[in-house]
Amino acid sequence: MNAPHIATNRALSRRHFLRGTGAALLSLPSLDAMMPAFSRAAETDSPKRFVAMCATLGFHAPFLVPEKSGADYELTPYLQKLKDHRDDFSVISGLNHIEQNGNNGHASEMTWLTSARRPGLAGFKNTISLDQVIANEIGIETRFPYLSLATGGGSLSWTAGGVEIPSEQSPSRLFKSLFVDGTEQQVAEEMREIKRGRSILDTVMGEAKKLENNLGNRDREKLDEYLTSVRDLEFRLQQTEGWAQKPKPKVNATEPKDIEDRHDAIGKQRMMNDMIVLALQTDSTRTVTFRLSGMNAVPTIDGVSNDWHNLSHHGKDPEKIDELRIIEEAKFTVLNEFLTKLKGVQENGQSLLDHTAVLYGSNLGNASSHSWRNVPIIVAGGGYQHGQHIAFDPDADDKPPLANLFVELAQRMGVKTDSFGTSSASGITGFSA
Repeated sequence: MNAPHIATNRALSRRHFLRGTGAALLSLPSLDAMMPAFSRAAETDSPKRFVAMCATLGFHAPFLVPEKSGADYELTPYLQKLKDHRDDFSVISGLNHIEQNGNNGHASEMTWLTSARRPGLAGFKNTISLDQVIANEIGIETRFPYLSLATGGGSLSWTAGGVEIPSEQSPSRLFKSLFVDGTEQQVAEEMREIKRGRSILDTVMGEAKKLENNLGNRDREKLDEYLTSVRDLEFRLQQTEGWAQKPKPKVNATEPKDIEDRHDAIGKQRMMNDMIVLALQTDSTRTVTFRLSGMNAVPTIDGVSNDWHNLSHHGKDPEKIDELRIIEEAKFTVLNEFLTKLKGVQENGQSLLDHTAVLYGSNLGNASSHSWRNVPIIVAGGGYQHGQHIAFDPDADDKPPLANLFVELAQRMGVKTDSFGTSSASGITGFSA
């Protein structure tokens, strides 16, 4: 059983809600953490946030990764788009995302945030994604434990059982879930559905327990995994019950209208970024994943006339690379706008960007050859010491795993752990707060 992409989204179908929400057997008390952020003005410590964005068709590395390491590197064409935030981000190159060879060239999309090995091959089972580890630790503190978003299909978020969590692709639905209160009748109906869901779980738990004494060791393990999922689902339902009766934050923003042009990937990225800023600013969530999907079509961008996927497999054709550059520069322009908006929101004497770690990169180091080695990574904000290019030799035997960075990011969010996935250490040398 997996948690839905927005854990208490009233826009979800009731069947989806009951099938997919998540968590503990004890009823939760009324918690101060269940009050919207705007009602907690007396707090002096701002919460930490985490946002992960993955561009699934990669980036042309020579236009992104600087040749020189350290603080005095020369801005590349893509980093020029972020020049106003040079001191707000770090470029990390040469990281090793271990054994990401899969059943097809794009299989590593599934494991960018999980670090599970050999995606899609025989016997593969995905593992929990970084955002879900964080959400399991701090998700109770906000109305939405996490948001799983995308510009197209797919998701970056995976449960502990290796199940993909659906993503929200509609900014307008997301806005309604975040900021539009239901009518009294809708709230009452939601409460009935929650109570019904808890009753069903009680029955399921009782029936499952009856089986326990008659099973072998292997089946007991499977049953234990199942019961863990049920407990997680019960906990989420109880959490939802607390939030369902509390008002949502009011924002000075107009409900967005979804972009009808399905090929306008840049417009969709920009609009969803605006929703992420609002969600973080109102403390509606503190954990967000955003899958920046490519497409087997011509994107709606001036100067581009060829299929995006085909352009990513440029084979060093200069004309294809020129068109690909137009697309990817547009993506970095939108990233710059996002960082600017986060930096423009003040919170307890600092910017929202100072309190938000933004992980931006790709599962592919070279999309043209489907290479998952030397994946491009940018980390912005989060209170880290930025303004540098941290470079590791991609051919060295001792290059650090990407998962080492995940451990650092998880610890920053309050997760007590020294390992994640294929990590070998807690953090990346040269990267610190």
